[in-house]
Amino acid sequence: MTTGPITSRGDRPFGVIEPSPAAFGVYVHIPFCSVRCGYCDFNTYTADELGDGATRASYADTAISEIGLQRRAFSDLPEAETVFFGGGTPTQLPAADLVRMLSTLRDTFGLADGVEVTTEANPDSVTPESLAALREGGFNRISFGVQSAVPHVLATLDRTHDPANVPQAVKWAREAGFDQLSVDLIYGTPGESMDDWRTSVEQAIALQPDHVSAYALIVEQGTAFARKVNRGEVVMPDDDETADKYLLADELLGAAGLSWYELSNWARDATSQCRHNVLYWHSDNWLGIGPGAHSHVDGERWWNVKHPAAYAQRLAAGESPRHDGETIDTETARVERIMLETRLRGGLGLDALSPSATVTIPDLVSRGLADVAADRLVLTLRGRLLADAVIRELVD
Repeated sequence: MTTGPITSRGDRPFGVIEPSPAAFGVYVHIPFCSVRCGYCDFNTYTADELGDGATRASYADTAISEIGLQRRAFSDLPEAETVFFGGGTPTQLPAADLVRMLSTLRDTFGLADGVEVTTEANPDSVTPESLAALREGGFNRISFGVQSAVPHVLATLDRTHDPANVPQAVKWAREAGFDQLSVDLIYGTPGESMDDWRTSVEQAIALQPDHVSAYALIVEQGTAFARKVNRGEVVMPDDDETADKYLLADELLGAAGLSWYELSNWARDATSQCRHNVLYWHSDNWLGIGPGAHSHVDGERWWNVKHPAAYAQRLAAGESPRHDGETIDTETARVERIMLETRLRGGLGLDALSPSATVTIPDLVSRGLADVAADRLVLTLRGRLLADAVIRELVD
C-alpha cells in the first residue's frame, strides 16, 4: 500500500491511504449470531433459523470448498493485501475454524507481505485463549462491536453483551498481540440522550483504540425495529439531534487524536485506517466467500445465494454458489465513484464529474459544503453532515 497526500489536524500529519493499482482483498462472511438484533438486516441467522443443511460445525469446511472453487476460477489474481472476516459474529465459530479458513486463503491465493487480517467480534464471544489462537494463526486486527456503553441503549438495540466486559475483552486482545484494534459505535437509538452518547464515545476513547467507526442508526424496512417504528412504539430522533451527535463524536475523537478519513470512520494515523474498507471505497477487486457475499473483479460484480443451507447444498454438489451478477458499465462506475470517493477525506477527483455537474461546484463552495484543492472536491464539516444531499447534487 502507498501513502498519498498528507493533510493535517493541527500539527499532527495525517496520511490518506491510496490503494495500489493491483489492490485485492477477500471478504469471508460468517452468518451466525447468538441473537438477531432488531435493527439488523444483514444476512445473519441464529441456530433456530438455520434449518437442515447448514451448521456451525460444518461451516468452515463449506467455506473452504468455495475458496478452492474461486481459486480455480481466478488463477491470475495477485496475493491478497487484506482479508476481512465479518458477519454476523465470526467469533461465534471456534478460533481454530477461523484460522483454518485463513490458512486456506494463504495456501491458495497467497497473502501479501504486511497483509491486514481483520475479524469482527462481540466482546462476550472471546476469551484470552481464543484471541491468542487467532493472533497466532495470522489475524492482526480486531473490530469489537460495542455499539453503546449504556445498558438501556443496548437493550433497545437488542444487544446482549455486558458493557462492563468490554475493557476486559480489549485488554485480552492487546495482550494477545493484535496490531490494530477498532471499536464500532451506533448513535441515534431511540431514547439515547446526548449524555448517553457522550458516555459511549468517552468510554470508547478510554479503551485507547486505533480506530473507531460510528454509524447513525438506520431503520431498515423488514426488520423488527422498523415494525416498532411503524407502530409508533419507538420514535427516532430528528435530524438535528443526529447531526449534533455526529459533531460531538468528531469533536471528542479529534481531541483524543483520532482523525476522520471517511464519514463514519476515524483513525490514529494512516496505518490505522481499515485498509480493507479503503479497498471497497476505491472500487478495487475483492472476492466474497460465504452465503450472500458479494464479489467485484475487473468491472464484474456478483453475489452468492443468501441462505446458508442453499449455499452448503450447492457446494456439496460441486456447484458454484453464485446467485446473480452484473457488468458495471462506464456510467455506473462513474456514479459509484462519486458516491464513494466524496465520503473520503482525500475527496473526489473532479475528473469524475460530468460537464453539467461542474457548475455545481462553486455553489457547493459558496454554501460552505465543500472546498476544492489539487483538483479534488473535499467536504467541509458542514458538508459531511449533508453528504447525501451533496452527492445527489453531484450525480444529478
